[in-house]
Amino acid sequence: MGTFSIWHWLIVLLIVVMVFGTKKLKNMGGDFGSAVKGFKDGMKDGSTSVDDKPAAASAQVANAAAPSDKTTIDVEARQKS
Repeated sequence: MGTFSIWHWLIVLLIVVMVFGTKKLKNMGGDFGSAVKGFKDGMKDGSTSVDDKPAAASAQVANAAAPSDKTTIDVEARQKS
């Protein structure tokens, strides 16, 4: 009574197909697959970008310390009246 037989799962599958239709189930499967792929890519990109951030931050500090940089513009912000 605790486990379901193959016939129970086939009846459930038949009812799901009748309610949603094969086209909608195919679209939902494709959407789920692309969501999982996007999640995996995001996790992969997130782990590599964390390693790159300290190097980029140290490069910015090195560029800020160089007084010979002629492209820096000193601007004073004013409030609108």
